[in-house]
Amino acid sequence: MASNMRGLTQFIADIRGARVRELEEKRINKEMANIRKRFKDGNLDGYQKKKYVAKVIFTYILGYKVDVGHMEAVNLISSSKYSEKQIGYLAVTLLMHENSDFLRLVVNSIRKDLNENNEISNCLALHAIANVGGTEMAEALAEDVHRLLISPTSPNFVRKKAALTLLRLYRKHPDVIPAAEWALRIVALMDDVDLGVVICVTSLVMALAQDHLDAFAVCYQKAVDRLNRLVVEHEYSATYAYYKVPSPWLQVKLLRLLQYYPPTEDPTLRSIMHEVLQTVMNNCAEPSRNVQHNNAQHAVLFEAISLAIHLDTNSPLVSTAAVLLARFISSKETNVRYLGLDTMAHLAAHTDNLDAIKKHQGTIILSLRDKDISVRRRALDLLYSMCDTDNSELIVGELLRYLKVADYGLREEMVLKIAILTEKYASTYKWYVDTILELLSAAGDHVGEEVWYRVVQIVTNTDDLQAYAAKVVFEYLKSPSSHESLVKVGGYILGEYGHLIANEPGYSPAEQFQVLHSKSQFCAAPTRALLLSTYIKWVNVFPEIKPQLLNVFERYRHVLDVDLQQRACEFYALASRSDDDELLQNVCEEIPPFPPRESALLGRLNRKHGDTGAHGGKDSTLERQLSRRMSRKPTMETNGNRAMVVESPEDITDSLIGLDLSASSANVPDVAAALAEKGIPRLTAGPNIERWFDKLLYTAEGVLYEDVQIQIGIKSRYHGHLGQLAVYIGNKISAPLTSFTATLHMEQTDALSVTFAKIAPSTIAPRTQTQQLLHVECKKPFTSPPVLTVSFLAGAHQAIAVRLPIIMTKFVEHVKLGQVDFFERWKLIGGPPRESQSIFPITLDDSGHVDLARQRQVVLGFSFNVLDGVDPNPSNLVGAGILHMSVDGKVGCLLRLEPNREAKLCRITVRSTSEVVAAEVQRLLQKMLNGETHT
Repeated sequence: MASNMRGLTQFIADIRGARVRELEEKRINKEMANIRKRFKDGNLDGYQKKKYVAKVIFTYILGYKVDVGHMEAVNLISSSKYSEKQIGYLAVTLLMHENSDFLRLVVNSIRKDLNENNEISNCLALHAIANVGGTEMAEALAEDVHRLLISPTSPNFVRKKAALTLLRLYRKHPDVIPAAEWALRIVALMDDVDLGVVICVTSLVMALAQDHLDAFAVCYQKAVDRLNRLVVEHEYSATYAYYKVPSPWLQVKLLRLLQYYPPTEDPTLRSIMHEVLQTVMNNCAEPSRNVQHNNAQHAVLFEAISLAIHLDTNSPLVSTAAVLLARFISSKETNVRYLGLDTMAHLAAHTDNLDAIKKHQGTIILSLRDKDISVRRRALDLLYSMCDTDNSELIVGELLRYLKVADYGLREEMVLKIAILTEKYASTYKWYVDTILELLSAAGDHVGEEVWYRVVQIVTNTDDLQAYAAKVVFEYLKSPSSHESLVKVGGYILGEYGHLIANEPGYSPAEQFQVLHSKSQFCAAPTRALLLSTYIKWVNVFPEIKPQLLNVFERYRHVLDVDLQQRACEFYALASRSDDDELLQNVCEEIPPFPPRESALLGRLNRKHGDTGAHGGKDSTLERQLSRRMSRKPTMETNGNRAMVVESPEDITDSLIGLDLSASSANVPDVAAALAEKGIPRLTAGPNIERWFDKLLYTAEGVLYEDVQIQIGIKSRYHGHLGQLAVYIGNKISAPLTSFTATLHMEQTDALSVTFAKIAPSTIAPRTQTQQLLHVECKKPFTSPPVLTVSFLAGAHQAIAVRLPIIMTKFVEHVKLGQVDFFERWKLIGGPPRESQSIFPITLDDSGHVDLARQRQVVLGFSFNVLDGVDPNPSNLVGAGILHMSVDGKVGCLLRLEPNREAKLCRITVRSTSEVVAAEVQRLLQKMLNGETHT
């Protein structure tokens, strides 16, 4: 570019050739004056504008203030020549800030470049938006950037830049981006063929999902599927293999994205994730000689371990991870040791079983003496996290020994953690006192006020500990040098409990006074004030040393410190009153126990670490992690591979005789409204869709949905409380359906379980069909069928939400009963609330009779056994069945249909030991038989 503009080349040469700054400024001022004159005169062609604006940009880059060229830069953006447009955009991004008034003039030009079919213009516009990114620009152009991102005609590198531009805008102005509204369309791009696009889109999804977890929930399945294709199936181009590791950047992002969400209950996704994580760990079993290869694998591995910990701390994967981490903490490379210790600390803080980590306790302790302070700090965190009742004395002892030679930057944090561990895992109070006093003696100035406050609280509240604590602190005070914190503890404990040891040899009142008072001259005024309070206590309990104590009060009455002087005067007056010993005794009574309170040490440690609170990230403090590990209870997990149980006829018949059940509502929830609140598409409606769904309620196979692009068919079979549903999805057009996603949404997850056997393919080829198998389990009575949502790209993004024909009667089994048995159980169950009854209009056939054949077909389709010859009226229809559930067991259900041809009405009566079952069966039968159209 410079070779085409001789004036710019000469200007740059003159500036570089200036020997002193004065000559440089003189040359720049001369050039700026010339540029102002030329801009003022006007009549400049595009080349001249480009040349002068380039000189202004160079001057600005040198650090000089410029006040010309803004309007010319705006004009250059509208140029049709690339070189002129490029200079214009460069000037806009450098010379203008996000609140500049000139930016309003370039918004239309940028929008025009975004809408062009020229990818170069698209990229220049995207660069300008991302670099300037003001509020007005974001509000005006965010939708255009989004359109460019999702457009199927946009080149891959334009879509990458569009994704990163949206990410930049969202980070600066999150309120401008309608994230929940665009969620499905953005997530669909995670299935793109180009991994570069996927990396950029995943970065965008990670930022958006943190604030809109529900709206972006479908990204969970996309991330699992992409990881499976990368790691297990090796579906990637050679371009994205970094030292034989498939796109490690994308793997790390996807693994971290999965940690934003709670562990999935879908057994298919869990199985795939287990295989992916196991493959990642197996790939790192043998280190390579190539450093870059190891670095890429380790980056993926550490994130995979974090995900394994997030999913289940008791899984075999976590045990495998502990073995790998043990190898890393012994590595010769500092970075590997650091990451190994950091990840192992994360594992120790979350798992309930520390045995795998304790095997390497010696190596971790040795890491405290590592040459790198960052490694030493991570070793300290790990020892803190892995400490429990079994190894607390060993770990605390090692930390105390290391404290004496530790870096000054580590000592304050070490003191806090030693004090917390000593209090939390103390086997005896004596060990606690010994350890804390040794800590106070060794740590010196690094002991905060909270540490010795806590010692005082525990000693005061523990009667058996007071005499022992007084002895031990007295022995520590005998040493030639005692830190001021130790003097404070000694002053408090000896003042309160020194009388408990005063009769023992070596601990007489005079000796206590001599040792403690000898330290006062080296202490600050607050500590000496505390010692004066100790002395007044001794006046009350040690009358034999009262003269010495009065002498101290007398001398302190003349010091300059106001607080010390006031205390000394008051204490002297109090101790000198010989006529009122009762007043002195009341004033100097022993301090009562402290009320229960949270340890101030934990609060200080939390403040020291800070609180991040990010989604899916590590907890804000190790203490919070450790507390959760200590309080967490093991949970029982259900086995998804349940065996089908076939009951004998006697068991089925006996189960019809039921006992009382608690009342429960049988109202059907508004599924569509509930889904809409979560950002899920509303149910697709239409007469044909409703008719197809109604027919599948009492048949095993048929069409569920169909339009010009896609067809969804169903085949099903049920046995007991289990079922299988085959969903056939056909592409009816001559183009592939890309970014295909199938998800399930259930309102009553505790009553009904529906899961995919495998993840749906991301692409359905033209005029082909794919099959998805669903495993179904009925746990309790339910009223809301699950909703299947499929989304795909076929020119535009489309989403279809349809109800699956899975209702409670699918889990009903035939029961054979005679006339006597039927009416005996009918009476035994009784009326309301176990009876549900309604009268509804029915349609007659062409001959004017009740369509008994249809009624029989519906009842049989609902899996009830039609009992012929039971009801005295041959027009009536009676049926019996038993509902199978894995949690609530078996529930019997009986029904009677009583049609009236003259009145064109039908009465339906359903009785069951569960009122919820009775109401739901009655509702479904009425829906099928009343001859109305339901939408």
